Amino acid sequence: MSDGPATFYYDLSSPYAYLAARRVDEVMPVETVWQPIAFGAMIREIGKVPWSLRDDTRAAGQTEIAQRARARGLPDVRWPRGWPAESYSVVPLRAVLHALDEGCGKELSFELYRLEFAEGVALDELDVVIGAAERCGLDGERVAAAVQAPEIKARLRAATDEALHRGVTGVPTVAVGDELFWGDDRIEDAARAAAA
Repeated sequence: MSDGPATFYYDLSSPYAYLAARRVDEVMPVETVWQPIAFGAMIREIGKVPWSLRDDTRAAGQTEIAQRARARGLPDVRWPRGWPAESYSVVPLRAVLHALDEGCGKELSFELYRLEFAEGVALDELDVVIGAAERCGLDGERVAAAVQAPEIKARLRAATDEALHRGVTGVPTVAVGDELFWGDDRIEDAARAAAA
């Protein structure tokens, strides 16, 4: 999927990916390609139950995320209604693929993350995604068409399949060559590998 020296795999539902997205370009010493993938489809494929869907780990994970956000000067974390299972949608991921084509994929990713984890707005409504896209300078009607376009749907599936084939099992993951660095706390390790 990507031909850059490093790839940042992320999904908009992941608060750890949100934290990583805020700093990955600063930390990585090489160009890093941003590649959205459908984490929901990935965990179904590999049979993984993430911490956010387990009652015994959710509270601790949310506390850790809030602490990291505070330590990095980010807004207090607010959780969308029904997060993560009830608010999950691939529509914002498709919108980001369109935005990447238009040269503002990172901007839209940041805006969607802000809505989700700083304002607690679920991203499962098309109007919310279109509003975010318009604030990033995109045409709302074109975004609405893009998220239903067969080629965008196919690209998201292909990106997710490629990540699985590469060995990605979670988000965020930074891939440097054949090495995978999973987690917000592994970006510095990825940077060292890229520098080497």
